[in-house]
Amino acid sequence: MLCYNTAKTSNMEFPNLTTDRLFLRELREDDAEEIFRLRSDPNVNELIGRKPAVTLDDAREFIKRIHANSATREGLMWVITLPGNPKLIGTVVYWPIEWENNKAEIGYEMLPEFRGNGFMQEALQKVIDFGFEELKFKTIVADTKEQNLKSIKLLEKLGFSFTSKNGEYLLYSLCD
Repeated sequence: MLCYNTAKTSNMEFPNLTTDRLFLRELREDDAEEIFRLRSDPNVNELIGRKPAVTLDDAREFIKRIHANSATREGLMWVITLPGNPKLIGTVVYWPIEWENNKAEIGYEMLPEFRGNGFMQEALQKVIDFGFEELKFKTIVADTKEQNLKSIKLLEKLGFSFTSKNGEYLLYSLCD
């Protein structure tokens, strides 16, 4: 079993994951340029309803927040890379994690040039399996805007079920 449940981050071994075509690793400070590309992409931001990053410093601040969430065990983010190439092509995150309820929300995004290759489905399946098997989640939830048809299709392919609607967001869940 991988060691994520330790109380101190300095003693924590980040749970790197591998699939047939991908390597999932911890977010690093040198990922700032790709994080900026993701967080400043107007198409992505419109579909997930967030304010765009304006500067590279915005990306650096985001990386600091992710590290803080990991240190307090409120979240866990993987960077998706291709084997042998450390450059970020996408991310998958559990945030927030509700340890007391064995539940987490999953989120994900991919740089445009890597979409349509099945990479996200492969990465999500690995992270979901890790969530149920290693982190002992009983429920994983996701939300997506109604117009994000590709995300809806992906969630349904992975076994998520529609549970409710909250404004313009559709809520999905997957239970162990």
